[in-house]
Amino acid sequence: MSTAPPPGREYRVRHTSHYTYAETVSLSMHQVRLTPRARGTQAVRDTRLVIDPPASGSVTREDYFGNATTTFTIQGAHRHLRVTAESLVSLSAPDPAGLDSPSLAETVARLGARETAGELAAVEYQVESPLAPRGSLYARYAAPLLDPNRPLLESVDALMRTIHREFRYDPVATTVSTPVSEVLEGRHGVCQDFAHLMIACLRSHGVAARYVSGYLVPKPGVVGAQASHAWVSVYCPGVGWVDFDPTNDVRPAGGHVTLGWGRDFEDVSPLKGVTVGGGNHDVAVEVLVTPAG
Repeated sequence: MSTAPPPGREYRVRHTSHYTYAETVSLSMHQVRLTPRARGTQAVRDTRLVIDPPASGSVTREDYFGNATTTFTIQGAHRHLRVTAESLVSLSAPDPAGLDSPSLAETVARLGARETAGELAAVEYQVESPLAPRGSLYARYAAPLLDPNRPLLESVDALMRTIHREFRYDPVATTVSTPVSEVLEGRHGVCQDFAHLMIACLRSHGVAARYVSGYLVPKPGVVGAQASHAWVSVYCPGVGWVDFDPTNDVRPAGGHVTLGWGRDFEDVSPLKGVTVGGGNHDVAVEVLVTPAG
């Protein structure tokens, strides 16, 4: 008989993006994904979005991947835009029991058979996406680690540890448009790069892997806290989705706040939009995750 997970610890999350435009913007439309997502180990107690200048109109819906997405329009002249998302979430660690996994070869075979709803839904994360392609380059890099006869989760752990060990965290080495092939060649980047690389390697071996966006609870030794963070989730038949953070070499367990997931970063970009006018712009982003109470 299953038991309910232990009560989680609560955290307040505040994410502010401030755009300053060189010229006046006469009209703008934006899309925001800054609402944490409820899942087995995460409950969302409260959330709100503050837009300055106020939006002329907005609508919130779930996107294709089930992420809460707010689209808003600002009509009228403005030279800045500030979007602040504030949330209260409760995090609990996943149950470590029951994580025995089939081999990688059996995993791929079961995904091919698609006998369960979970396996059918996971198949779209086997195929490549613009920022996390499949290819022989990534298959060769991961081949020594992803033994077809080895349990899937052990293999993914090994890949995560290797990326963490062999790649240097460098916030100025890459941009959001840096191809994952350059990340592999240069052996440096940030959490987004490491997640895309790990996904590309897994998909190149037939494993279903998705990109997860969110935040880290600040702790000593943790890399990427107080900023947007990214990690990887892998579908394991009989278990479900299991998270891996190659930047910090950990399986997330009560210290990662999940915003949403998709095929790669483009599916879960926190804020994007179009403007009429504005010219060049500067953007400042501030993230704060603190214990509640």
